[in-house]
Amino acid sequence: MLHVLTHDILPVFSMLALGFVLGRLGKVSFDEARAVNRVAFIVLQPALIFPLIAALSIAEFDFRTMALYALCQAVLFVVSYLVALHVFKRDHLEAWLLGMTVIFVNSLLYILPISILIYGEGGGSLPIKAIVAWDTAFSFAFFIITTDVMAGGTSAVASLKRISLNPVLLAIVIGIVVNVANISVPVPLLTAMHFAGPAAAPLTLFALGVILSGHSLLPSPTVTAMSALKLFGFPLAVFAALTAFPAVTEQWHTLFILGAAGPSGAMAFSLAMLHGIRTDAIAPVIIWTSILSVVSLAVLA
Repeated sequence: MLHVLTHDILPVFSMLALGFVLGRLGKVSFDEARAVNRVAFIVLQPALIFPLIAALSIAEFDFRTMALYALCQAVLFVVSYLVALHVFKRDHLEAWLLGMTVIFVNSLLYILPISILIYGEGGGSLPIKAIVAWDTAFSFAFFIITTDVMAGGTSAVASLKRISLNPVLLAIVIGIVVNVANISVPVPLLTAMHFAGPAAAPLTLFALGVILSGHSLLPSPTVTAMSALKLFGFPLAVFAALTAFPAVTEQWHTLFILGAAGPSGAMAFSLAMLHGIRTDAIAPVIIWTSILSVVSLAVLA
């Protein structure tokens, strides 16, 4: 466990921690971090995602395990949303995004690099890649569209049009088409993407650390409850579901629980900023789950 923690998990976590420290010290500004994050989102993340999806062995996916994972997401989201709304009296949209922090894991930029370090680029990390594909293509789109519509900014049709131009989602869709149609991708294009893509995770985590450094770390009752649901409730739900209906292989069982135990993704925070929703609870949940998941991931890995 100590070797996994020091050699595979902390090196990935260090970029977020470095961004947080430099942000607190005023060495990197909020605007600079947003610019870095935007470049990473528009250019580097698609370069990371497209070859990953295009090369996925979809025929080897354990779709029953993926369906159980999605069911656990749905159940824990409803529970978290209702707790935030009725127990802690948070606003509807804030409660919606707090529910998102419980079930939307930082799988692409955090769990995937860790799983590759531990299990390698090949089939060993395939279950995590399956979670990345699901969360990016479906969970990501669901929360962007529903939050946009409920915030009253635009209609569902306008939201869908905007989503259709999202570079990350475009990379997913094109990657799936290339994969299913067995289209050969030009080697120079793949080389360019393999050169740019690995920079997505460290730059995005660094920028996230800087952006989150401007928020208080004090764990309020809301932050404590949502963090507990994320770190314990969601992984336990996935564990229970996969124990009742075992995965095809032990690797899928292990890595799906590992994926569920990851920290909250930053998209809830990004959506809150976009729509003017308060972030005094959302941001600390992301920070605390990122810090505390270091130990749980080391144990589960």
